[in-house]
Amino acid sequence: MVVFALGFVLGAFCLQQMPVLPDLIWSLLILPFACINIYLRNAQFRYIAEIRQSFWLLIAVLLGFFWAAAVASLRLADALPAEWQNKPIELVGVVASVPTLTEQGARFNFTVERVITKNAVVPKHISLSVYRKRDYLTQMQEDDQLLDYQPGQRWQLTAKLKRPHSAQNPHGFDFESWLLAENIRANGSVKGKPAMLEGFVWQPQYVVECIRQLVKLRIANVLADKQYSGVIQALVMGDDSQIAVQDWQLFLRTGITHLMSISGLHITMLSGLMFALVSFVWRCIPHFANQIPTRKAATFAAVITALVYGLIAGFSVPTQRTLYMLMVFGAALWSGRRFVIAQVLAFALFIVVLIDPWAVIAAGFWLSFGAVALLSFAMGARVAQPHWLKIALRTQWAVTIGMLPLLLILFHQASIISPLANAVAIPIISFFVTPLALLGSFLPIDWSLHLAYYLLHYCVVFLQWLNQLPVAVWQQHAPVLWTLAPALIGVVWMLLPRGWPMRWLGVFGLLPMLFLQPDRPMPGDMKVTVLDVGQGLSVVVQTAQHTLLYDAGAKFNQQSDAGSRIVVPFLQGEGVQKLDGFIVTHDDNDHSGGMFSVLALMPVGWFASSMPDTTLIPTNTEQMKCYAGQIWQWDGVDFEVLHPSLQDYEYSEIKDNDCSCVLKVTSASGSLLLTGDIERRAESALLATYQGQDSAILKSDVIVVPHHGSKTSSTPDFIQAVAPSIAIFTVGYLNRFRHPRSEVVSRYLAIDTKVMRSDYHGAVTLSFHKKQSSPQIEVAAWRYQQKRYWHAVF
Repeated sequence: MVVFALGFVLGAFCLQQMPVLPDLIWSLLILPFACINIYLRNAQFRYIAEIRQSFWLLIAVLLGFFWAAAVASLRLADALPAEWQNKPIELVGVVASVPTLTEQGARFNFTVERVITKNAVVPKHISLSVYRKRDYLTQMQEDDQLLDYQPGQRWQLTAKLKRPHSAQNPHGFDFESWLLAENIRANGSVKGKPAMLEGFVWQPQYVVECIRQLVKLRIANVLADKQYSGVIQALVMGDDSQIAVQDWQLFLRTGITHLMSISGLHITMLSGLMFALVSFVWRCIPHFANQIPTRKAATFAAVITALVYGLIAGFSVPTQRTLYMLMVFGAALWSGRRFVIAQVLAFALFIVVLIDPWAVIAAGFWLSFGAVALLSFAMGARVAQPHWLKIALRTQWAVTIGMLPLLLILFHQASIISPLANAVAIPIISFFVTPLALLGSFLPIDWSLHLAYYLLHYCVVFLQWLNQLPVAVWQQHAPVLWTLAPALIGVVWMLLPRGWPMRWLGVFGLLPMLFLQPDRPMPGDMKVTVLDVGQGLSVVVQTAQHTLLYDAGAKFNQQSDAGSRIVVPFLQGEGVQKLDGFIVTHDDNDHSGGMFSVLALMPVGWFASSMPDTTLIPTNTEQMKCYAGQIWQWDGVDFEVLHPSLQDYEYSEIKDNDCSCVLKVTSASGSLLLTGDIERRAESALLATYQGQDSAILKSDVIVVPHHGSKTSSTPDFIQAVAPSIAIFTVGYLNRFRHPRSEVVSRYLAIDTKVMRSDYHGAVTLSFHKKQSSPQIEVAAWRYQQKRYWHAVF
């Protein structure tokens, strides 16, 4: 079972790395290997057992690969046709999830039952958003209307839909894969006035979602305006959407993120409490014990408790892993059979991937199963039972060292203070906060929720104190994938039983992962990454020893912005410990919205912008205006601000867009022009300023197109003056502004400029360097460079 489960998971994982799905006719390859394995069953010669084991492993890999391919083919077949994107479609369907409320409106999953619009084709499972109007006088009334959407209700509505699409960046989260795993095949917004139809849809999944919504509303009402109410919500029902970004950063830095949502530890604890309670009742009532043995009854109750809690909690991967393991243990007890922990873990592993082949690309899958396997290895096969304190210390040592390679690969950081943080947080959260929160959520006992909240609050205060310690987190670049193998061998060697010779040699297995640095440009060269931040802008310029950030993308809502979700993860993955300079071109949200997250999470040498002086920067970073004439050089690369002039700040009638900081970057191998959101007026000013002998200043090899390619920018004269060989449009997919305008794109194509778009190509990386003594600009598009079969191709 163990070999088969591992092979099946390996096959599913290999499928998820494919750029295109294979033809399922190739699954017939399994048949000859299966026949050979059956033939070898009765054969007797040397190494027959090893040969059959190898064939069994190969069959399992093929089964996992083609099973994942078959499930993916079925799911991708349920797609929104391209011609029906952004068109109004009238639908009848059922609200299929608890709505998530934000300051912009509400979002929920919707199961389509019927398409009313003639000839329209819509996937069965979609995600819809309902947006508030910008009239704050009606906000309270709209809040009540947003709460009208309840799971299980049938609605008739009109929606505009898009195919799944998300930003694609190095070291970033692939939201498209998550949507596919969640079976969300289109997303969009509700238009007009929807109508709720009579009758509740009495299906089990909707009943569960209704219970989840009642629990969510109770927590929100009892803990209204409490800072950490979102954490209580996550502990009770697995919905972490209301946890603030700064709180997630705290939990990540202290190494307790596994506690702040539904985890296997919580489910095991609750099952254990139910096991103890039923055991006590059974021993007190002999009649029950005569009918069903105490241990069997208690085990059955524990498994049912885990199942119910798992359903309420959203059935995440850690939840599934714990539930399936408990079910195997329960089945073993009822049947009188015995299973070793490896068999139980392998069975749970197989079931999780069989149900959800995309689980293998989720961080929680590897962390959950990895932690259990690690503890089983480190704590198992001991001759004597050590003292409980030794067990606790060895457990913390095993988890801290053993999970280090996975944490560095997945998150590029590991908490140094996590043993101390977990030693305090685990008993408080698992044995007090979670049970009290559950009690207060399902019963009308307000004091229970309040007590859980105050215990959580004081736990967070302790974590904040820990986080202030000088050395709290080891943070580094994204390790090269091959370094994972020696790192895992190293930690396994270090966790071998006491008495094993030279366990310290395992440290050497970690060295490549910790100290192999990513390549930096040579002096005189530069690497430019135009990040895919949707409808916005963020560009990173790296030289041999310095890094500049130009804009930080948009703020999406109170919990999310491009700075924390895209820009900072990219910088950390590239090994950037400090920004030497940070330019925010102007005060529009799509350029400055992620600014505060960057300043909070990344040290910055100096900050320049055209924003008003009243803008507050929460840091001791040196601040200045950007203005024409600012010049500096880093590692043989020249930087020059071309716009705005100092006089422009004196004219209040100039639009923010036309005050954007325009930057020219010149290396030995080529030049780059960053233009922000300048429009016709600013372009004319630049043409007037840099004419005659200075006209060459505007000429650049690469331009990040002004104002995302709007019709108010990229005038023909400006394009002729710049004469770029590459033009990059930073735009959101099917954005409401209809950027880039077709006439603007045509102007660049007319002068044989290569056009690239962030919505089509993802992040664009430009490497300016000399190769064989000749200047070159190498261009790489992340969406094509790391293509997977679920990614949209344009």
